Amino acid sequence: MADQKAELTIGKEKYEFPIHQASVGPDVINIGTLYKNTNRFTFDPGFTSTAACESAITYIDGDAGVLLHRGYPIDQLAEEGDFLETCYLLLYGDLPNKEQRADFNERVTYHTMIHDQMTRLYSGFRRDAHPMAVMVGVVGALSAFYHDSTDITDEKQRMIASLRMIAKMPTIAAMAYKYSVGQPFVYPRNDLGYAANFLHMCFAVPSEEYKIDPVLARAMDRIFILHADHEQNASTSTVRLAGSSGANPFACVAAGIACLWGPAHGGANEAALTMLNEIGTPDRIPEFIKRAKDKSDPFRLMGFGHRVYKNYDPRAKIMQKTTHEVLGVLGIKDDPILDVAIELEKIALEDEYFVERGLYPNIDFYSGITLKALGFPTDMFTVLFSLARTVGWIAQWKEMIEDPKQKIGRPRQLYTGPTQRDYVPVDKR
Repeated sequence: MADQKAELTIGKEKYEFPIHQASVGPDVINIGTLYKNTNRFTFDPGFTSTAACESAITYIDGDAGVLLHRGYPIDQLAEEGDFLETCYLLLYGDLPNKEQRADFNERVTYHTMIHDQMTRLYSGFRRDAHPMAVMVGVVGALSAFYHDSTDITDEKQRMIASLRMIAKMPTIAAMAYKYSVGQPFVYPRNDLGYAANFLHMCFAVPSEEYKIDPVLARAMDRIFILHADHEQNASTSTVRLAGSSGANPFACVAAGIACLWGPAHGGANEAALTMLNEIGTPDRIPEFIKRAKDKSDPFRLMGFGHRVYKNYDPRAKIMQKTTHEVLGVLGIKDDPILDVAIELEKIALEDEYFVERGLYPNIDFYSGITLKALGFPTDMFTVLFSLARTVGWIAQWKEMIEDPKQKIGRPRQLYTGPTQRDYVPVDKR
């Protein structure tokens, strides 16, 4: 694994460090002994050139526009499989056979209810509380109700906790939505699929029957698949860092939700829709395109380009198709915001400025449009992201816990503050 060596020269001293080979993608230089041998750290703000862990779950090639889960391309998983199949793949490493799939689906289905006392937690929040604030609190509280799955040293308990979170997250998210709009909670139904059940819990009311359109349920399922995991992003790294201290899995996922809440991470699709609202009507698009090209103007087109993908976001291709399917089924023709989105998409895909810079519409652009069309308010977008990403967080957390080389996370720093100084009594300052 470490056949090659990298050489570092500091002054007259030379140091060697092993190079570890990846199965695909960049190899890494193991600098674990750097401080011990040189009394120096590396400086890498944002960890853009640092591998914090070894993982076999997700691989991204941003230049080529590739996203693989356990080796499977994201487009194949989203177009040919379903979300629970992707969950099984992320957790266990392989796609399930027919019997394994049926068993896994059943185990998830029968964990969808939450403890009845947990419903009272919601009434402790103001009605106008952001649903993500509710999610952080309620998910963190799971550890207070499910003591039998918080021992991280027990393999069985780890798996029970994993299944519980995948199963209960739609129920918790739907209840957060229902609470915010003042409607009664709708409990899960075991006769419905994962995505269809979530839509039913969000939009059904006791007074009338709610019919689930299979195209919309499939769209919701695809959104979950496309957001299931994305390698060592900010929220996943947060879950791993929290987990490295030995914290229980419910607390770790709550930490991940808190990180995802940030507008630069999970809030990007909400920001994209806010931008569309700011543009307002298609006739104003040229004005905003001009502003986006002006380096002196702080305005930026949200939902275009990606920090990792320098080519087209592979998830966006599937999301684009799904968006147009949803709009077609719903027959939405009189929504100016969606008109703006469709026209902006067309311009961005053809305009030389955007094409040359790889500023293609990303998944946040399309998912924001789709979720709005499905009837979700913008403050629920990040909640849905956290629901989908839970399986990725759990798979990454589980992999870390089971890695014999894992240590508690302890980043170093470049200290630039005052050197040592003596305390001066207040009357002499």
